[in-house]
Amino acid sequence: MKTAIVTGSTGGIGQAICRKLSEDGYYVIINYLHSEEKARQLAGEISGEALKFDVTDADEVEKVSRHIKADLLVNNAGISEIDLFTGISREKSRRIMDINLNGTLNCSRMFLPSMIHEKKGCIINVSSMWGEVGASCEVDYSASKAGIIGFTKALAKEVAPSGIRVNCVSPGFIMTEMNSRFTAEELDSIREEIPLGFFGRPEHVADTVSFLASDRAEYITGQVISVNGGMVI
Repeated sequence: MKTAIVTGSTGGIGQAICRKLSEDGYYVIINYLHSEEKARQLAGEISGEALKFDVTDADEVEKVSRHIKADLLVNNAGISEIDLFTGISREKSRRIMDINLNGTLNCSRMFLPSMIHEKKGCIINVSSMWGEVGASCEVDYSASKAGIIGFTKALAKEVAPSGIRVNCVSPGFIMTEMNSRFTAEELDSIREEIPLGFFGRPEHVADTVSFLASDRAEYITGQVISVNGGMVI
């Protein structure tokens, strides 16, 4: 059985990815940092394994990589913050970059050696449509997600000769708990900007991850697949 590691597994998108990969036959390692109860419930549901580690701590990730060899790594851990660029504290800015971008680099760097040794493997990074075009009042977040896109393209070129594919999923407005901060009026306004006329679901992202991880995508690497209902084209 192949092993998949999904970082940031306890959020709406992370849980959907874990469930879908389990359906696809993967033994799923469910990464968490704070939400232990959610992680253990999900692990019981899909017969996976809940594992606590901080993606921003390279030493901690390295320890995990010594004991777990991943066939598939999904770098999904991420946070966002809405505020003016000049209003974001240096601490919050560092935290956004550490989790979103450096966390992706840390996990990829530590789990890659075993993939290279086996001459096979797959890495899927989760960016955002704001990493593609930028968002006002989410400048640090946009920068971190744009970095993930650049990282995906560069790493894909580097590890392709080793039989490893690296791709990126770029979600648009996906209905998760994170969006509970928006009022009904704000949600209506956002929906009007989506050509397909409805909000995405976590399952839309999970299905895209599933495809990119499968043999059906064996000739796809270094690509950014947008899942946004046409909001960004």
